[in-house]
Parts: sequence; structure tokens; C-alpha cells
Amino acid sequence: MNLILRIPSRWRFAARFTAAVGLAAAVTVTGLPAIETAQAAGPPVTAKLKPGSGKRCDTRNGLPPAARTPTNSGFPDDLAGTIYKDNALPKNFEFDLPGQAYDGLKAPTAAEKTKALSQVPGDLDKNVDAWKKIANASGKPADRAMEIYARYLANKEGLSFKDWFDKRYIRNQINNHKGSGFERQLVTDYKLIGPDWLCEVTVELFDANGEKVGERRYDAYNKRTKEFNEFKSNSKLTAKQLAKDRIVARSMPDHTFRFTGAKKFTKGQVNHINALERDVREMRNGKTGQVRGNQRFYNPVPKTTPIRGYSDHQRWFAPACQTGGTQVMAAGANTCGTRGPANQRALSSGKTLEEAKRFQADARRLDTRGTLPRGGPGGVDFTTLELRYVGGLEKGKGMTYSMRADQMPDPDNTPGFGGAAKMQLASDSLFTWLALTPEKFWVNLNPDQPDKIMDNKFATTDAGRILLDADLDMKHDFAAAINPEKFAGAKRFWDTQPREDGIPCFPDVRLWIEPEVAKVREENGGIYILDTPLKVSTEWMDMDWSAPGAHQCTWTDAEKRFSETNLRQNVMPEVVQRVNNDPKYADLRRVYTSRVAAEYIRQQDAKKPTDFHDIINSNDVKAWPLRAPNDKWTKQGTYDRYMKSAREGVEWFKLEYDGKTFNQGVGGVDFSKQPKRNITRTQFRVQNRDLDNTTTNSRKSDDASYRDTDTLYLGAGPGGGGSDEDPGGDPTPTPTPTPSDTGKPNDPPSTPAPDPSTPGGGDDKPTPPATKDPDGHLAGTGSDTPVGLIAGITAALAAVGSTLTWWMRRRKAAHE
Repeated sequence: MNLILRIPSRWRFAARFTAAVGLAAAVTVTGLPAIETAQAAGPPVTAKLKPGSGKRCDTRNGLPPAARTPTNSGFPDDLAGTIYKDNALPKNFEFDLPGQAYDGLKAPTAAEKTKALSQVPGDLDKNVDAWKKIANASGKPADRAMEIYARYLANKEGLSFKDWFDKRYIRNQINNHKGSGFERQLVTDYKLIGPDWLCEVTVELFDANGEKVGERRYDAYNKRTKEFNEFKSNSKLTAKQLAKDRIVARSMPDHTFRFTGAKKFTKGQVNHINALERDVREMRNGKTGQVRGNQRFYNPVPKTTPIRGYSDHQRWFAPACQTGGTQVMAAGANTCGTRGPANQRALSSGKTLEEAKRFQADARRLDTRGTLPRGGPGGVDFTTLELRYVGGLEKGKGMTYSMRADQMPDPDNTPGFGGAAKMQLASDSLFTWLALTPEKFWVNLNPDQPDKIMDNKFATTDAGRILLDADLDMKHDFAAAINPEKFAGAKRFWDTQPREDGIPCFPDVRLWIEPEVAKVREENGGIYILDTPLKVSTEWMDMDWSAPGAHQCTWTDAEKRFSETNLRQNVMPEVVQRVNNDPKYADLRRVYTSRVAAEYIRQQDAKKPTDFHDIINSNDVKAWPLRAPNDKWTKQGTYDRYMKSAREGVEWFKLEYDGKTFNQGVGGVDFSKQPKRNITRTQFRVQNRDLDNTTTNSRKSDDASYRDTDTLYLGAGPGGGGSDEDPGGDPTPTPTPTPSDTGKPNDPPSTPAPDPSTPGGGDDKPTPPATKDPDGHLAGTGSDTPVGLIAGITAALAAVGSTLTWWMRRRKAAHE
């Protein structure tokens, strides 16, 4: 018996739509010729405006209906190019994000699962609807939590609750509300009102048989000018939409296109717009101005009211909830800690590159309206994350803060990750600098002093670990920088050095990293940390230890001074460049900006007690221990690595002088001086235009634009107790820590750095020589009156650079 297989019509539509999407993808890759080829090979695809599609933009967005469209309605054109760039400072737009208030919910327990499934057993979708009605009617957070659990249990993807909450529940709310908020702002700002403007217009795609194979939705459409508009709050265009635009352009030759973005169009996005303009111009016999872009900066600001017992607060930079021990910041409903975009972006960044790539791809797939922040969840280069603003230090207020970071240059392929670990380090370092008395801030890699590496308490912290490891890294980089086979400056150094027995002499010197002249600005109850460059200093230091086979020169004082100058001029610039820019020193730069912020907090606390008062000089650092994966680190391990390199050499190279060949081998960090340059109000306004507003916005928006740069600012602050709504249960109280009371007064730290020849071991306190801090003040306050920074910022930040061990081993040339 013959059977006739009849394919359901909805399946046939799906197949045709899939073919259309395939065509769209081909068009994106190959441009206009692909349309011709595809249509010649198969049925042509045409586009038509859907009858009755769209609603008036003014009434749709809560504005009264305008009798006519204003003459100044619409977007400006750049007559010199395709994209108009508005130079106005960023503007905020708000959108509702009520679900974020429940980010402290943990995965449902067995009892909670049973309750969440109880309204309509056996029908997951109807059960969700039932809980939604209950929550809407009661307004109780406990009922809304049950609705959220019901939604989670109805999801079939097998995600963990936390992943589902962040990447489905919240993502969907953002897609729905953020795009609408951006549309509402553009309708208002650009007067997209009156009978000419329709929003949410759909163009349908049909094959040769008149069957619908797809559609293209546009955010706004002007009936009179026949211009389709696409709004992207992240300024990112999608390949599928652009491919469909080419089909629409072919079918509707009297229509034009415009893309408006709230962020800077990347080079790739500009290329997309220009390519579409080029293709459409070719379709229309050279007619220009068919595709345009409009760039105007906006910051999205979600409106979320924390709810006591349901909202998550992080312990980062929160003095009231530092608990000690090895406990890390666990997600959970509480009222102790900070909330804000900085925390959310860090927590959602992924712990590894592989995890970040999964998050990135998933977010792109769900970003139907271009509402992701720039670069998506992987758009932040967390390796560059640094604390750049501290404020709000009134008693009982904790602290507000803003972090600065670079954008990832290619987040789609290489997303940023590890944000939580970097936030933890910046926060831990701040509290370490506050808790320990400054005479403990030293490290010392010196072959003559194996028992005096660093203070024992400092060695239990990541801040101490980073300073000691940076000391060793810098010595290794110096070994590379003095190789004449790699650097011309090194060649000049060796050519001009004093010689003994034909061998160029190298002085015994110590090297250490210390701050270059920094720029800060104290204003309106906070401090802006503007620029914190580092330099590498060197000076003569006689030492007893020498590597086996080392050649020791006899020096005159003049030769010592000449050699120091020669080294500074020809070798050290390369080392300085690495310390300030190389990714391996990023943690050093991160903990240093936290040190600057900590000293400002010390200063303010000395004037009037803050929430940090009991932590300052407590010498209790149990709350900020070495964190995984460095929790097994020891100071002795770093010292042993240093001595191994000192004995065996780090980098070997050859020198040839006077017919002889010599094999050479080269086997520190001191923030004791910190000169500061006062920045006046005028300088601050001119050189950092709108930084104050950006910093404020960074605590509200996860995508705060700093003018047209690729620099991001992400902030947070005390979350407060949330609303006074009944949370529907008694949340577990957060214990209040009791920092140990050492009985020590909060004395200002001593200005001088420890003497490298007599550093303290264990908990010893070295007696430093007096030093002078040049221009050692904070920037002026709002009244431009210089305010002196407590001397500790110029004093014992850290690491006593110690002796650089250098040696030579001679090998006679073959002809000798």
C-alpha cells in the first residue's frame, strides 16, 4: 500500500523561514551579488510593509497625541559622512527592572519546590500564571518569590537556579524594558511625535509564491519620509537584521534606513553601516544618503528597589560586614554590604575564559533588541579594573565607590572574565592597608638577609603577596632590559661602562618600584584618583653576597655615580614601561590605587570617625587572607625562587670587548615616596570633563559612558536596608563583626620608607631614616585649598626594594 506523507503547514513555514534566514546570512557575508545569485537559484524574496503595523510613537510612549509632526522632528544628518555624532554629554534614561530586587534568592529547597508547583499541579505554564496573579494581587515579595521559583521549575534547559535567574529571568526583563525605555527617550528628545511617526513597525518577507518566509521589525517608521529606524542602546547591529535590510532595500526602493545608538559605534559597526549604504546606493543607481547612523550617548539606569530579605549585597568595600576567616562573599539575601553595577558586572563575568565564552554566546543569542551593555557580559577587561573614586564616608553610610576599566577590544571572541576575583582583590587590599599599621608595609629580597623577607602578618594577605612577587618580576624584567642583544639602550650602557681587566663593570644596586607624581582631586566629599604612574628607582648598595664565579670590580666614587646615571638613562626606561603597562603588573597597580584610597579614608577618619574607624590600625587581617588559588603561597617560596635565579641567572647574553667574549648572567618595590600634584578645579574640569557625572552615573548604570572613550566606569555603594515591605519571613540576620581592639591609637603613619639595610623581620619595626615628600599633598578641595594627605601614603606603602644581584662569568674567546 502506498502512503502519502503530508507535511504539516507549520513545518513547511518553518522550512521556508529557515531558508530565508540562510539567504540573509549569505547576503551579510557576500553583499549585494549574493542576493542576485540566491534569487536566480531559487524563488525571489520580497518585502512588504505589514498592513496596520505599528502604533503612533507619541501615544505608545505615554505622550499626548500631537496634531501634526513638528518641522524639527527626527534625527540630524552629517553631510560630510554617513554617521552623525552628537557631542553632547551623556544623558540618562530609566527603565524598570523589578526582578533584580530578588537577586538574593537561593535555589529552592524541596519544600519550596513543592509549594511553587502547588497552584496548578501538572501544568507548569498555568501554574506560573496562577502565581503571577497571586503576586500581583497581594504585592507580597514572598508570593513574587514563589512565582520566580515556578518560572524556574517550568524551564526545561537544566540550568542552575543562579544561571537561570541572571541569564533568563533578568535578561528577559531587560530585553522587554530597556529597549522600551530607550525608545521612549529618543521619541522625547528627537520629537518623534505626530501622525507621521509609527513605532514597532513590521515588514514581512515573502517568496515567489506569496508565502511568508520571515519578517523584519523596525523600532520607528516615518510615513512621510519613508525612513525605517532601528534603535540600539548598545550600538551593536546584528548580521541577520542587516541582511534583511538589504532585502527590504531591494523591494522598497523609495525607503531609507537609519540606525541610532546610545554608545560609541565601534569600527566594525561603522563598517556595517557604510557597507549597507554602499550596497543600497549601488541598487539605486548611485543615489546617496540611503543609510545613515546617529550616535548620541545615553546611560541606561534600571529602577530596582532592594527588598529586605530578598536582595543580595556584596561585602566588597563594606566596612560593617567584614567577618574574618577565609569566608568569601557568598550570594544570599542580606542587608549588609554594597549593591550596584560594578558588583553585578563582576559577578556575571565568568570565572574562566571558557565560562565567559559560554555566557557571551548565550547573551548574544537572547539579545533581541540590542540591550546588552557594550561588549556584552564579556565587554569589560577586568585585568585593568582599579578603584578610582571613593566617597560617602559619613558614619553609618559605609562607602560609595567607582571602578575604572578598559573595554575588551574583541569581546565576541575573547571576552573578559574573572571580575569577582579582581573586585575581591581591590577590596581586600583596601582593608589590608587600613588594618595594618604602616610600618608593616615592607618587603625585602636580599641575599644578605634571608630572615627578613617581609612582615609576618603582611605575608598572610594578597596585598603582601603581590608586592613581593612584583619585586621579583621586576628584577627579572631588569635582567631582560639589560640584554644588549635585545635593546639599544642596554648596548649603550655596556659600551660606556667602566672596565676592569677588559670586563665592563656593573654596580651593585638595589631597584625598587615607587610612585611617580600622581594626580588626585578631592571634591564634594570624595576623592578622584586620576593618574597613578609608577617608576623604578635605583641606587648604589654595597652587599656581601655574590654569585659563584662573579667578577667584582673595584669602584671609585665617581665611577659609582656615573654607573647609576648610565643605568637610569639607558636601561630603566624599558623596565618602567613594563611596570606601568605589562599585564603581569596589573595586580600591583590595582592594589596601589586601593592604597591611595585607604590613605584618604585614614585622613577623613582622623577628622571625624567613619565606619572604618575600628578597622584602622587594628592589626587584624584575618578577614582578608590569601585567597585561592594563591592560598598556599609563602614568602619563603618567593625568596627561594629569587635565590635560584640569583645563583643560576635569569637571562644570559654575550658581550665582546677587546677581542674577548664574556657570557653574562643577571639574577626590587618601594612605595615609600608618593609625590602628588595638586589639581585645581579648573584643571579637573578641563582635563576630566564630565568625570564627576560619569562617576555618579556609574553607581546607577551598568554602561556609564565616559565621553567617547573606550574607558568604562562601574560603581556601587551601600545597598541600604531596602524597602520596608514585609519580606514574608524572618530572614537570617547577618552577624556584625567585632574587629579586635589592639588598644593602639590611630596614629598617622610615618613618612619615611624603611631602611633597606635594616628591614624588620617577622613583626619587627624597622627604624627608617627621615625623607622629604616633595609636593606631598592631596589635590585641593572644592575651595582649591590644598589638603595634606596623611603621610602614610608617602611612607610605608610597601616594599623595600633590595639588592639587585648581578654577576659575571668570564669565558675566554676561542682565539685566546
